[in-house]
Amino acid sequence: MRPSPVPAAAGVYGWHFEKAPCPDLDAGRLLYVGIAPRYMANRTSTQNLRKRVRYHCRGNAAGSTLRLTLGCLLGIELRRVGSGKRMTFGKAGEATLSQWMAENARVCWIEHDEPWTMESELISQLDLPLNLDQNRHNLFHRRLTEVRSQARQRARELAVSA
Repeated sequence: MRPSPVPAAAGVYGWHFEKAPCPDLDAGRLLYVGIAPRYMANRTSTQNLRKRVRYHCRGNAAGSTLRLTLGCLLGIELRRVGSGKRMTFGKAGEATLSQWMAENARVCWIEHDEPWTMESELISQLDLPLNLDQNRHNLFHRRLTEVRSQARQRARELAVSA
């Protein structure tokens, strides 16, 4: 594994996509921002930009709202896994999503000691259709909420995957 250019530091990251995950979104522009770590009043988070970006690239939909969103928009089947409480795209679906991201996703970041102080401002001032939290004002919010809800409902109707 080659060394990551993403620093092991606190900050804000943004995702652009060479090919948009659905026809209603423009390719090549910022569609989502996230922070690492998130604010935690009662303990210190171990998250940082490198860990968070890596998880978005290689993790699963249960631990990454970005992966959940992208997979749902791309039409990858969401499944209940393990005990049936967690939902992912299964081994094959997550691999398909990881490959799509490797080909289309581009990430940028800025280091910031308290990234949570920037998050609300960025979401309120920028058009970030893939962010749901704090973003009800976005024109894509209702559609994305519906797409994710339908995927979860379908997953509940299917048997739990291994």
